[in-house]
Amino acid sequence: MNHWLRAIVVILAGVMAGEAKAESLANFLPDITPSELAEGADAFGPIREDVPVAPVLKGGETVAYAFLTSDFVGTTGYSGKPIHVVAAIDADAILTGVKLVKHSEPIVLIGIPESKMVKVTEGYTGLDLKAEVAAGGTAHDLDIISGATVTIMVIDDSLVRAGIKVARGLGLGDLSPALAAGPKRDVDMTKEELADWATLSGDGSVRRLTLDVGQINAAFEATGDARAIKRPEKGQPDDTFIDMHMALVSVPSIGKSLLGDAEYRNMQAWLEEGEHAILVMGRGTYSFKGSGYVRGGIFDRIQLIQGDTSARFFDKQHKRVGKLASPDSPSFAEMDLFKIPAEIDFNPAESFRLQLLAQRSVGAIDKTFITFDLGYKLPEKYLLPAAAPAPVLNDADDEAAAKSMLWKRIWKDKTVEIGILGAMLLVLTGVFFFQFQATANARVFFWFRMGYLTFTLFFLGWYANAQLSVVNLMALTNSLRSGFTWDAFLMDPLVFIQWFAVAAALVFWGRGAYCGWLCPFGALQELTNRIARAFKVPQWTLPWGLHERLWPLKYMIFFGLFGVSMVSLSMAETYAEIEPFKTAIILKFVRDWPFVVFAVAIIVANLFVERFYCRYVCPLGGALAIPARIRMFDWLRRYKECGNPCQTCAHECPVQAIHPTGEINPNECVDCLHCQVLYQSADKCPVVIRQIKRREKIGTADFNIPPKNPPANHPNAKTS
Repeated sequence: MNHWLRAIVVILAGVMAGEAKAESLANFLPDITPSELAEGADAFGPIREDVPVAPVLKGGETVAYAFLTSDFVGTTGYSGKPIHVVAAIDADAILTGVKLVKHSEPIVLIGIPESKMVKVTEGYTGLDLKAEVAAGGTAHDLDIISGATVTIMVIDDSLVRAGIKVARGLGLGDLSPALAAGPKRDVDMTKEELADWATLSGDGSVRRLTLDVGQINAAFEATGDARAIKRPEKGQPDDTFIDMHMALVSVPSIGKSLLGDAEYRNMQAWLEEGEHAILVMGRGTYSFKGSGYVRGGIFDRIQLIQGDTSARFFDKQHKRVGKLASPDSPSFAEMDLFKIPAEIDFNPAESFRLQLLAQRSVGAIDKTFITFDLGYKLPEKYLLPAAAPAPVLNDADDEAAAKSMLWKRIWKDKTVEIGILGAMLLVLTGVFFFQFQATANARVFFWFRMGYLTFTLFFLGWYANAQLSVVNLMALTNSLRSGFTWDAFLMDPLVFIQWFAVAAALVFWGRGAYCGWLCPFGALQELTNRIARAFKVPQWTLPWGLHERLWPLKYMIFFGLFGVSMVSLSMAETYAEIEPFKTAIILKFVRDWPFVVFAVAIIVANLFVERFYCRYVCPLGGALAIPARIRMFDWLRRYKECGNPCQTCAHECPVQAIHPTGEINPNECVDCLHCQVLYQSADKCPVVIRQIKRREKIGTADFNIPPKNPPANHPNAKTS
């Protein structure tokens, strides 16, 4: 026996050591053919000691440099583990080849075909990192795979940032070092001398970009786009197309000179810590604002760029200015303040530019675009003397900032979906707090529940792919063991919000708030069972003794998966395929046939035994039921006659969560509230029926059925 125990310990230690082994470029190069990273390449050179890159050789000549993204930037994916990608970059800072070499993403391991991920990753071949630097990392479009948004965005972010670091480290593509490399200058915020317009425009405090009609037509002609050339801007060549001025008005001297004391104070109250503001003024036939922000809330004709970062402005970051304080200023058709958000780490002492997008319609709905830059740098008189070179931020700080920007970007892109989920949670909370009133009308409540479950299935499930999984819990546990960070969990805002909602619901109502209302697969089961009932499919009720003994299965499955995850998370993620969620919800049954057959078999069983999977198999339900025992309230109303002699609720409970003796098992209840409908039913509840007969007999007009707060000796008195 001791020999077996020692063997098991050795095996487990080996697995854990293998998982903990650091990965580097040297681990992956032997499995890569040089020609996969650069066309015609035939060998790799030795990995350099100063920068962890390997020359990619063609006939003995270096044609590119291979690097591993995780050597330079954080690449933690949804699994909480790095996504390793090897790429090669040439002397012009262009990616010549990209290869996905290792990952632990569960959606890819047991969901989306690996070939799709490989194709998307290889699609970054040819990416020009010089253009990415110029556009602040937004010069390309994301090729998103449904169900793997987080994974794709992590790969995209890591490839761009790591590639730029390599290019700068090796001096490729004439990319200059990052702004933070030199001594950091600070703005003298104590300087408040006022100046007139002539002085401000003369010393560079106000910068100007002027384009006339002739220049804009010539610029579109230079693009060679025949459609744009055929539609020149109307007017004389020397007519003003746009005359745009810009000033950094969060600098006190400039802001007070242009806005005046009162408007400057209003602006300061509007700005939060770390934020700055620019004043943009324009006149001419072309508006730098356009009208797109009215529809979508974003100013799509301008963006601010500094170094590798960029920022577009939203309507909440915008304020109109009525007039300028300087008496000699020219008149403008548009004068607007734009707030620069703190999260882009804008440095007012460094140069930046405002990029103007000039567009021209070339068809009924098609447009073509060209860009012009209005550069800006504060005059030296506003800057403090250069201090000693500041220490360069360490990698951990850089990665924390980059990850923060990435998840904030994802949340901003999901604003509408987050709002809809918030409304769903608000409605559900209201139903639970006022469940007696919500269930008063059985028919209305039935169709409300069916409608809510349908929305859960189609919106949360098939549209947003926001299906919670036991994999989330295992990833959280693994993260707590290896060094917890919020970044990986914040990458999926809808899942993140749901988990917080579930945690709160466990205290008030138990696991049923999620399992009975917000789980897309649970909704799919209940809706398909309702359809089956409509077609007279027979419903099977398992004997109570057998039913009670099948309950523990889901707990055993959960503990088994949890134990495996302590040894190998990737192995546990594979076994977690016992959840059909990815097949039925995320991938919408578009998957290899064994997975589809398994998911369909569960749904078929559900046609005869309602919520068959929820009752006996679901490891997520088992995991939620364990902490659900800490709930603080018993919301479901019961009569003392429930269970003895009345068995109506027990017989009609969709998941057989009510014991024959009348008690509701909170670990199995999905809070469908059907028992609360029966509690008030004048057709099915014997207690209510008896009260109706008594009222008719004695003719008591003001008798309430059932009373909301019956006295202790009343037949309707509540028992817990």
